[in-house]
Amino acid sequence: MRHHLIAAMAMLCCAATLQAKDIKIAHVYDKTGALEAYAKQTQTGLMMGLDYATNGTMQVNGNKLVVIEKDNQGKPDIGKSQLAAAFADDKADIAVGPTSSGVALAMLPVAEEYKKILLVEPAVADEITGSKWNRYIFRTGRNSSQDAISNAVALDKEGVTIATLAQDYAFGRDGVKAFKEALKHAKLVHEEYLPTNTTDFTAGAQRLFDSLKGKPGRKIIFVIWAGASPIGKLADLDPKRYGIEVASGGNILPAMVAYKNFPGMEGATYYYFGIPKNPANTWLVSEHYKRFKTPPDFFTAGGMSAGIALVEALKKTKGNTDTEKLISTMEGMSFDTPKGKMTFRKEDHQALQSMYHFKIKVDPAFTWGVPELVREIKIEDMNVPIRNKR
Repeated sequence: MRHHLIAAMAMLCCAATLQAKDIKIAHVYDKTGALEAYAKQTQTGLMMGLDYATNGTMQVNGNKLVVIEKDNQGKPDIGKSQLAAAFADDKADIAVGPTSSGVALAMLPVAEEYKKILLVEPAVADEITGSKWNRYIFRTGRNSSQDAISNAVALDKEGVTIATLAQDYAFGRDGVKAFKEALKHAKLVHEEYLPTNTTDFTAGAQRLFDSLKGKPGRKIIFVIWAGASPIGKLADLDPKRYGIEVASGGNILPAMVAYKNFPGMEGATYYYFGIPKNPANTWLVSEHYKRFKTPPDFFTAGGMSAGIALVEALKKTKGNTDTEKLISTMEGMSFDTPKGKMTFRKEDHQALQSMYHFKIKVDPAFTWGVPELVREIKIEDMNVPIRNKR
């Protein structure tokens, strides 16, 4: 009898082992290249999000979560081939990434070809969930329209004249297009696009100054820039002599050191660790200080949101990684993040989320300009356009 019992228990054990499987998540991101600083934060946040949402087990329904890292070097062709390799060779169930909008646009058709979900975090261009979107694409990162609408809330006043400075690629052009559409009161008089690797802003700044100087009322250069922000360099070129202000949205903490030159500057940000008050952010801030002796940054929160979204979806499917099951589960799904509640909109799988209108304060305790909350711009405060073809 005892032998039969042992044999039965062994069979049950084996059956349980057979049922449990690794869930493979490919993280294809710009580990090296111009956006390396952003990418590193996303990776940290993704791992912390998976840790938080699984209560430290890194398992869903007994299935182990395995993260496979791929470095696309910020190059669209490499991102495309690496995502294909992740799905075909590594048998990844789902993918996350990338950092650059240009790389993301190259990767979208690969998700459709392999019929696997690509959760875009943090690439921003509207086209990702717009004209180039397909049903296998979800995004936890904010899009250009969310950035633009929230920054317009901060800057769009009667009697304000604005010129824009942006990088000459998808992120910059989509950002300016959405910002222009969002303006209802201010007047946009000039758009300046410069190569992504620009280091000398003298000529571009002069064109911006010329477009604004002599105009009545408030004059603002609004900067949309990925990577090291040029607003410090613009400050060095002394726009104040023409009565011109510089404004920008949020950025990573090292880039916001330059914001100290602009006390009182207003804009809108995706995240700053001191702003949201919720359990996920409390955990992220304290845990990040514990592990790294620094506060979590802009893209750390985004990575964590992506990790939480994946775990919440997999919990609902009980660990089933069937793409169709995941799509039907994730469409309309709400989940708690360090920014509060996010919801994947059914029509384009864009995560609707709060943004934060801020004013820069100079605090000697911090090396960066501190974005103090003016008000939370909630999901219902933003009419984010649906730009896909569905």
